[in-house]
Amino acid sequence: MITSVRTHVLRDRNAALFLTVVVVSGFGSSAMWLTAGIWVKDLTGSDALAALTTFCLWLPVLAGPLLGTVADRFRRRPLLIAVNLATAALLVSLATVDAADRVWILFGVLFLYGTAGTLADAAESALVAGAVDKRLLGDFNGLRMTAQEGMKLLAPLAGAALFARFGGLPVALLDALTFAVAAGLIALLRVREDAPGPRAEGSWADGARFLRRSPVLRPLVAAASATMVLSGLGGAMVFAVVDQGLGRSPAYTGVLYAVQGAGTVLTGVLAGPLLRRTPERALAAAGIALFALSAALRALPYEAAVLAGSAGIGLGLPCVLIVVFTAVQRETPDALLGRTSATVTTLVYGPMTAAIALGSALVAVTGHRAVLAATGAAGLAAAGALASGARSTNRRTAPIT
Repeated sequence: MITSVRTHVLRDRNAALFLTVVVVSGFGSSAMWLTAGIWVKDLTGSDALAALTTFCLWLPVLAGPLLGTVADRFRRRPLLIAVNLATAALLVSLATVDAADRVWILFGVLFLYGTAGTLADAAESALVAGAVDKRLLGDFNGLRMTAQEGMKLLAPLAGAALFARFGGLPVALLDALTFAVAAGLIALLRVREDAPGPRAEGSWADGARFLRRSPVLRPLVAAASATMVLSGLGGAMVFAVVDQGLGRSPAYTGVLYAVQGAGTVLTGVLAGPLLRRTPERALAAAGIALFALSAALRALPYEAAVLAGSAGIGLGLPCVLIVVFTAVQRETPDALLGRTSATVTTLVYGPMTAAIALGSALVAVTGHRAVLAATGAAGLAAAGALASGARSTNRRTAPIT
């Protein structure tokens, strides 16, 4: 059944092109995100400035509703082509970054890079909803996550190796090339888009208003946001788990991330079939519960438990994300899709950044075991709250024939 569904997705021309775009641009982006920090560290010798690269990339997520409004003002396919080409040109400008006193250019580029990514995500989510068979959206979003995580497992190693041999500029140029190729692939999509018309009306807050009024989306988004906050708290414990819990070197965190990534890849493959067999809220609640139990497992001072916990987080956490973004694509009118999708991204990922900072402070005060135990308990409570109202609002994906 899984192979049959995967075949349906890959035979859908637009879905296959979108997935190719994810693989191509995802490889370049994953390589660049890691290399940026290494580049700053190499130029300045500062750990704090190196960490600031991630902050610059994530900061534009907070402006998601405003950027989503832009995605609703224009035809999405031409907008995506323009954004990808502009990002490629932006990355070429990093040729001027060759000394510590020019590192500000890199930070500026990373901020604009993150802004372009947030805008592109909103436009892509809206375009996918109209270009891909709605019965395939769950499978598509699952395979999309599999492709993204697969690139995160491979690309950072390639980027680091390329940087070690040639420096940062070749990595930036490689990323620019992937964006240019992605623009060409998007141009091949067969999709009819009407002139924006009604999209030009309304405000940036309309997406938030729609979410607040939707009995289907409101609880799902709230649960996803709460879960990602807990993920941020738990993720901030990873170095303490490795060092204090297992007595391993910091490099062992790479093993945990790889195990978690493998779990995410598997969930992405299974997501579509699971959505057809399981009500949306029930699947999201089960994923949150698995995440919560797995996070608590990492509090134990045993390597097998920590590895199992990492795999469980990778399996459980993506469930709620895939459910939420698939539901947004199905439930939201086209005129509001850009704003709504971007607002969901802000609500889901924005608080996570603050949670990571909070977790970093808590680990010094309470220790990682207490934080992970509390994360597990809170996650189970969130799963229970989401599951309690499942009967009245659950939906299943229509079967594919």
